[in-house]
Amino acid sequence: MWNKRHAAAWILLFIFFPALIGGCGGGGQSHKVKIGEVTRSVFYAPQYVALEKGFFEEEGLDVELQTTAGGDKTMTALLSGAIDVALVGAETSIYVYQQGAEDPVINFAQLTQTDGTFLVAREPLDDFDWSQLRGAVFLGQRKGGMPQMAGEFTLRKHGIDPQNDLELIQNIDFANIAAAYASGTGQFVQLFEPQASIFEREGKGHVIASFGTESGRLPYTVFMTKQSYMSKNDEIVQKFTDAIHKAQKWVQEHSAAETASVISPYFKDTDMDILESSVKRYLEQGSYAESPEITEESWNNLLDVMEGAGELKERVAVNELANNKYAQFAIESNPSP
Repeated sequence: MWNKRHAAAWILLFIFFPALIGGCGGGGQSHKVKIGEVTRSVFYAPQYVALEKGFFEEEGLDVELQTTAGGDKTMTALLSGAIDVALVGAETSIYVYQQGAEDPVINFAQLTQTDGTFLVAREPLDDFDWSQLRGAVFLGQRKGGMPQMAGEFTLRKHGIDPQNDLELIQNIDFANIAAAYASGTGQFVQLFEPQASIFEREGKGHVIASFGTESGRLPYTVFMTKQSYMSKNDEIVQKFTDAIHKAQKWVQEHSAAETASVISPYFKDTDMDILESSVKRYLEQGSYAESPEITEESWNNLLDVMEGAGELKERVAVNELANNKYAQFAIESNPSP
């Protein structure tokens, strides 16, 4: 017979049934993960794809993304616990290691595998040769950062001493480099996309070479976290890596136009044709990593680049600062067709 006790039971059922269904369905409780990206860039397209296509949510992760401008600020945020995961150059983990950190930073999922900058000149140079940079004013990147180190590595590869054979400007903040070049500073500049494509369309500069193509495979931008976080959150790190690998495959299997459309909410001030050309350029030179695994060969190339720049105290084996078990499991669980 219906009574107040039955009514109360039904009310409780209606209140808690959705939660029970949610708990039994999509992987249970959602885990919060805070990411700090070193900059906002088309170079990181697979990360935005993972967010927009719901790949993190499928893994039961509630991801919060913030831009922590600059490698030093990003690493400070990670070490202080303000973020859980950093997306930044792998060299930053080596800098922390060189300082004797008790809680080292471990790389676990590679996102980009080449340098992402392009050499831009004020005029188109159809027959460009690297020797044309001798004696020129070159607007470079921050000393000790991967863009600058990869740039110097490329210059030395072509017989140019970055410190003596040209006038190298390195005292301008990353966020202001494009504006400085547009205002007349330097004859050549090192730029990421989409700024390189924007300058081409506006007639402010012309892409004449790729540092990504010239400097070879590198664990250029990597997701990393503290060893202590990894030890306590092994399953979360695995789910995070699985989501990234899904996004990497998605980007490789879809057109530049499709990827540009998906990531467009993160670049609201950038025209769609510029986004598409930027993604296309990165796809064509293989900048987006096909898998999250950090290979020994690419790691050793990174050490060579840092050594050449005078930023490496001692060579560090890949297995000291990179844990590939998460990447390997993700690859095995979601193999390419």
